[in-house]
Amino acid sequence: MTQPPARRRNIAPPRESVLVAAMATIAEHGLDGLTMAGLGREVGMSSGHLLYYFRTKDELLLQTLEWSEGRLGAERSALLSRQAPVAERLDAYVDLYVPEGPRDPHWTLWLEVWNRSQNADADARGRQAAIEGAWHRDLAALLAEGISRGEFRSVDPDRFASRLRALLDGFSVHVAVGIPGTGREQVLSHVREFLRDALFPSPAP
Repeated sequence: MTQPPARRRNIAPPRESVLVAAMATIAEHGLDGLTMAGLGREVGMSSGHLLYYFRTKDELLLQTLEWSEGRLGAERSALLSRQAPVAERLDAYVDLYVPEGPRDPHWTLWLEVWNRSQNADADARGRQAAIEGAWHRDLAALLAEGISRGEFRSVDPDRFASRLRALLDGFSVHVAVGIPGTGREQVLSHVREFLRDALFPSPAP
């Protein structure tokens, strides 16, 4: 006797596939183009099914940011572990930090997540702080190495890292939203000039 065809299960795609699709949508259409219904169609799930896995759009955005930060973190680690002068690796850190240009998808997402964080719970706040902490620790360690090697002036690495990241954040927001006069190359020039004046030893007379 012929057996009836097996009922196909509605198997959810891997979590990473959903996050990749979310980031691709942000890159192509901006945050306004990212809806649970649209993302569901992209990955073959209903919006209700997506909400089952992510609970809220805020959680989807935060997980997408964490995934994107994971990729950036791996790239940052590879750049900073190279056998190269510390000043060269610091320049690579700055280059990776600053957005590619207006509507850079990672920075667009970062700004949205932080904007929504005013009403976030302690868990979400902690996860956001972990993202910031990773960038800060890597920068402070790089500065400490440069000081120990005599490439940089003797500064407090932690305090200098806090101030440099505040400068980078301010400039990066301008780049990401497209404020005239603060394009990527202009920002990189400003930051390099600041580092030259504040961190690099003065040349011998």
